[in-house]
Amino acid sequence: MASAPAPLFDRPLLNARLDRAWATAASGAPADFLLVRAAQELGERLGMVKRAFQACADVATPGPHAALALAALTGIESILRVAPTRASLGEGGFAGAVADGEDFALADGGYGLVVSLLALHHVNDLPGALIQMRRALRPDGLMMACLLGGDTLNELRRSLIQAEGEISHGASPRVAPFADLRALGGLLQRAGFALPVADVDRVVARYADMGALMRDLRAMGAANALCARSRKPLRRDVLARAGALYAERFSDPDGRIRATFDLAWISGWAPHGSQPKPLKPGSAAMRLADALTASPTANDARTAGTAGESAASAAAGPPVEF
Repeated sequence: MASAPAPLFDRPLLNARLDRAWATAASGAPADFLLVRAAQELGERLGMVKRAFQACADVATPGPHAALALAALTGIESILRVAPTRASLGEGGFAGAVADGEDFALADGGYGLVVSLLALHHVNDLPGALIQMRRALRPDGLMMACLLGGDTLNELRRSLIQAEGEISHGASPRVAPFADLRALGGLLQRAGFALPVADVDRVVARYADMGALMRDLRAMGAANALCARSRKPLRRDVLARAGALYAERFSDPDGRIRATFDLAWISGWAPHGSQPKPLKPGSAAMRLADALTASPTANDARTAGTAGESAASAAAGPPVEF
């Protein structure tokens, strides 16, 4: 019998850091700008779906942001919040339960809508998490989630790897890997979702220096929690060299540095007989070659990717300043 793969993330450490982030949030500068943006986008996306979902579950979102966005919509009668820690349940007066991000403990077929914001990129078994969410849906129920993906924090990763390689002649993993859109689309299909879609909202935040970015990540509870991380503190000379590389390679003319956050949005429906079905092979009324020849602008059309992947939105408004 094959053994289970080694975990990628230290979940107890993640939960402890999340608790600490919530405990200190009142006295520090807000570090929930990504959650605020994701919650606003969630409300806008769901507002375009003409459906009364009734019972909804908010899974693992580190704060009440998603639940508050759901509460502002019509056609929603109840909201259950499932968070990894008591502190991350936050406020808002919603029914809540504590369950680690690896096991959501949701009743099968109990919900018309299941959502999650900025949490699934830290689970060790993402396919398993998606399967749990799909099983929790009623037939023709909707799952919608936002997680960090793509090129998130690529500037920080590259700067740290180069600096540590130059000085220590080796590099420890400092920034977690993030899934790309095509991989996420494939996972949706594997989990059994119908009509899967994946797209990305790119957020570029600007900071005074790399230290300010790292302080913000700690305030989010998002510091390095990889199981394979080095247990030794990062040397000051490595940190200084990484900061210099970051400023040299990823700064704007005014000296502020850029930090990329790709908010990957995924959605899918629990299968139901009323949903559109793909045509059987060979049932088309026109050959593909004829269709392309008949349309002079066909080669200029934007093509869809695997599992309904849409084009990445790489310019989503002005940078977020810090």
